[in-house]
Amino acid sequence: MKNNLNVNVSPHIHTNESTAKIMWWVVASLIPAGCAGVFIFGLNALWVIILSVLTALLAELTWQVLTKRKVTISDGSAFLTGLILAYNLPAGVPLWLPVVGAIFSIIIGKQIFGGLGQNIFNPALVGRVFLMASWPSYMTTFIKPLAYDTVTAATPLAALKEGKAIEHLSTLELLLGLRGGCIGEVCILALLLGAAILLIKKYISWHIPVIYIASTGLFTYLFAGKQLFSGDWLFHILSGGLILGAFFMATDYVATPLTRKGQVIFGIGCGLLTGVIRIWGGYPEGVAYSILMMNAATPFIDRYTKNKVYGAV
Repeated sequence: MKNNLNVNVSPHIHTNESTAKIMWWVVASLIPAGCAGVFIFGLNALWVIILSVLTALLAELTWQVLTKRKVTISDGSAFLTGLILAYNLPAGVPLWLPVVGAIFSIIIGKQIFGGLGQNIFNPALVGRVFLMASWPSYMTTFIKPLAYDTVTAATPLAALKEGKAIEHLSTLELLLGLRGGCIGEVCILALLLGAAILLIKKYISWHIPVIYIASTGLFTYLFAGKQLFSGDWLFHILSGGLILGAFFMATDYVATPLTRKGQVIFGIGCGLLTGVIRIWGGYPEGVAYSILMMNAATPFIDRYTKNKVYGAV
């Protein structure tokens, strides 16, 4: 009798997607925010981006050659790490800073764990917090948009944290990025355009970013004002790096939970930690630290939110 049963090793469902294709689509989705950052802050922002990306590529290539591993710089992951790191830097930093940060991100944040798919933290955020701990004065000195006459200024969140008078910024100005901040975080409209591309392509799901943003908004509405239920939640959503972090860093495939239930928990945790750091912590932002802390919690979240095995009781 003819045997029609073919048994193959998983995976049994295949698509035309690949790691490289997804990575380069994420890079493409971030281009509008980078262009906006260069337009807002000037050519020094472009040099920061170029140096960060080139250094990340060179660091990964050098490490893989020295350790005799397969060279994978064409998959776009090192390019993306350098790009996101640059987007998390002020435009006025000295040009050696993105070089040091990119080397740390690739070697310590990624390759020392074994490379792409084995890192437990988002590599770009590892580089950012290293630079923040090592050279805080550079990382907290922001230049004004070119449309303004002054050279440097605190970000809106920093001014709020220090109890200083916050210059009036309309919602439109916050959306367009006419404020102090890091290169890739200020233009919310450009970031939302890139996020829409990823959502349409189904490279990310809405669960983590939407729940992260909503949790931050709700928490700051409850506790960030002088009284309960009086916080300016929209200001906290549109200021700082929340949109960049929620859509492009908290959705890292490697360092975030696999299940939908786990992603909901991850998003809520990021939102609560961001709100706590912004309101009661010593740092006015909180996005980078909250994502890294939840990255550390991801293995535990995955362990306790496993889906039931098909057919199991």
